[in-house]
Formats: sequence, C-alpha cells, structure tokens
Amino acid sequence: MSDWWLIGLVGFLSFVLTAALRRYALAHSIIDVPIARSSHSVPTPRGGGVAIVVSFLIALPLLGWAEEVSFDTLMAAGGAGALVAVIGFMDDHGHIAARWRLLGHFCASVWALYWLGGLPEVTLFGMTVDAGWSGGVLAAFYLVWMLNLYNFMDGIDGIASVEAICVCLGMGLLCALSGHTGLVLLPLVLAVAVAGFLCWNFPPARIFMGDAGSGFLGIILGVFSLQAAWASSQLLWAWLILLGVFIVDATFTLTRRLLRGDKVYEAHRSHAYQFASRRYGRHLPVTLAVAGLNLFWLLPVAACVVLLGVDGAVGVVVAYVPLVALALKFHAGELEKTDATQGSV
Repeated sequence: MSDWWLIGLVGFLSFVLTAALRRYALAHSIIDVPIARSSHSVPTPRGGGVAIVVSFLIALPLLGWAEEVSFDTLMAAGGAGALVAVIGFMDDHGHIAARWRLLGHFCASVWALYWLGGLPEVTLFGMTVDAGWSGGVLAAFYLVWMLNLYNFMDGIDGIASVEAICVCLGMGLLCALSGHTGLVLLPLVLAVAVAGFLCWNFPPARIFMGDAGSGFLGIILGVFSLQAAWASSQLLWAWLILLGVFIVDATFTLTRRLLRGDKVYEAHRSHAYQFASRRYGRHLPVTLAVAGLNLFWLLPVAACVVLLGVDGAVGVVVAYVPLVALALKFHAGELEKTDATQGSV
C-alpha cells in the first residue's frame, strides 16, 4: 500500500472539515467573543480542531489494516486521543468542572500507557534509569501535563498548529535519518492533518482550534514521544527538545503563578507568547518566531542528540537555556499589569 494517497486524503479531509465546522459554528453562534483576558479582538468561530481529530482518527485504522501501525499504537493513540477530544468538545459546547476534566485526562493517559507498556528505561546523564512503577506514574502526569499545556499555549492565531507541524516534521526527519523509519509515518500524518486546519487558522485566523483540538494534539504528541522512547532513549529526549517552546513557556508561567498563589485554573494572558503578541501588536510575528526557534535552534540540538550521540539530558538543558531567557524577557507568569509599563498594544 502506498501511503501518499492517504496522507493527501488526510490533508484534504482536514481542510474541508474545517470549512464545514466554520460554517456550523457561525450558524449556531459557537463564537469566541473577545473579553479582557482574550488575545484576540474580533469575534471568531471556534472548534475547528475537530477536523484534525476526525481526519487523523480516520487514518489510524486504515494504517492499522495496512500493517503500517501496530495494534498497540493504534489503541494507545486512538483511544486516548478520542477520549481527550470528546472531553474537550463537551467543554467547548458547555462547561465541565475542572476536576472531572482532570479525571478524564488521567483516564486517557492510563489507557495510553497500558497499550504502550509504560515508561521504558531512560538514559539520564549517562546513567540508565529504570523507574519501574513510579516511572508509569511519572509518565501519566507527563501526558496530562502535555495535553493541558498544549491547551494553555493555544492562545494566538496559528501557534499551536505551527508548533505541531514543526515538531512532527522535525521528528519524522530525525527518525528517518537515524534508521527508525517505522516511527516516521504517524507524525507525518498528524502534521498533514494539522496543515489542512492551519489553512483556516493562520493569522489572521478565521476559526480557532478549541479545546478538543488542542488537548488532542497535546496527548497525541506525548504518546508519540513515549512510543519513540521504546525504540531509543535519545528519541524521547529529541521529542522533549523539539517541544521546548511550549514546555518552557507553559511550565515557567504555571510555576510563577503557583508561587504567587494565583488560581491557576482561571483564564489569564500571562504566557510569554501572549506578552510578546501584545508587545508587537500582531500574532503573526510570534507564530513565525516559534517556527524559527524550532527550525534553527531546537532541531539542530535534537539532531546532535539523535545523530551525534550527545547526551539527551544535556541536550535538553542546552536547548532550554535560551528558551528560559526568552520567558524571562517576555515576562512569562508576571501579572498582566506589567503590560502598562511595556507599551503593549
């Protein structure tokens, strides 16, 4: 079976479904209306990320039938992704209490880990670490954090889509060059599904992703990274490096807000990328900067880890230092009143 026709079909389906979802959202007033804590100024339909979910999930069983994807991977990614997407879809159309959303997220994570086999041995600063059952607990929290941070970072036009495409294509390239060709196809299919949606979400966005799409991307990328860990510990570190922009901004912001005693479940605009978009008055420069960081900084560092044998943990530290500096520069986690002193738009 040639995979190229399926990859093309996924992109086309995602594009068409996004257009249909936009019409549906406009007809049923499923609109994000700007409020004081919004990063946009024009009412915009939301929920377009469902197109990514549907097109990717349709591709999974076809790839499984063609024996391109193992049954365990199909169950892990498909089951966990579908559950998170349903929870996000319900939250997009109403409100689900945070505790019930979190419970659903942990259920999805446990489901994925059951089919993946948990967390394998990981090489950490030259030492092989087998965390056993505690590694499984850590991996569950990792997946839950991944899907939530992706939701947090989906706050300006195109940023979540561009991040997913850059990370998936980058990892696909590294897996191909390192001989792990069996790990190339799924990230490529996801990248194409996101690209179909991005045609409608690129700044200025005509539709937003919504919780269903952002949460789905977060947990699927997390599942891909743990799947890769079973093939090579270096590939896990490479995933963490390429996801660095989102991981650093979200984690740095959350940590600062926790230390300040903020209610972290409340909406806010204190991520570094949000401060940056207000400083420059547009979303496009920030979204393009994320693509540039992935292409010209994080991908080369990840390549050194995968292709040149640089210690993975050292690679993460090296990759994250400039990202932390950027988080500080753009006031990640600070009170929003700092906008007034920055000349923000």
